[in-house]
Amino acid sequence: MSTGEDAITANAAGRYAKAVFELAKTSGSLDAVAADLSALRAALETSDELSEVLTSPLFSAEQKTGVLFALADKAGFNELTKNTFGVVAENRRAAELGDIAMIFAALLDADRGIVRADVSSAAALTKKQTEALAASLKSAFGREIEVRTHVRPELMGGLIVKIGSRMFDSSLRTKLDGMKNAMKEA
Repeated sequence: MSTGEDAITANAAGRYAKAVFELAKTSGSLDAVAADLSALRAALETSDELSEVLTSPLFSAEQKTGVLFALADKAGFNELTKNTFGVVAENRRAAELGDIAMIFAALLDADRGIVRADVSSAAALTKKQTEALAASLKSAFGREIEVRTHVRPELMGGLIVKIGSRMFDSSLRTKLDGMKNAMKEA
């Protein structure tokens, strides 16, 4: 295990994610579990009610397990995913399911040699610009880079590229703020 992976799996959510990842890999269900956990993350982001049930101490572990099993059944989740929900809820870690899903995705990317870059720009990048950026990042990092773009008009121009814990900020907003601070100090 690499040092970066050690840091990812140092907390409870990381340990659960690593265990599920290893089970899914050995059982040949990596893609199915990854899709299930991605769907769970999307549900947590869009459903305040689901988030409330999983994080609130007012709901028992049994109630949380029931909700998660109902969700898994309705969505047709893999049996491993459903069993994971049960173990996590019984151990009173249901509130960490979003983190578990996120860490699982990071472990999957690392296993497949994929590096993700989150790119923010003032205006939407064209497909050609995104491809050129991905090629440039690939040559800089020596690995396949999957670029996810986000539009943030407040940047005014330039880019902010975040890859793992590294961030490269060439936005006009940051440059203007730097000039403003330099002028205040002069």
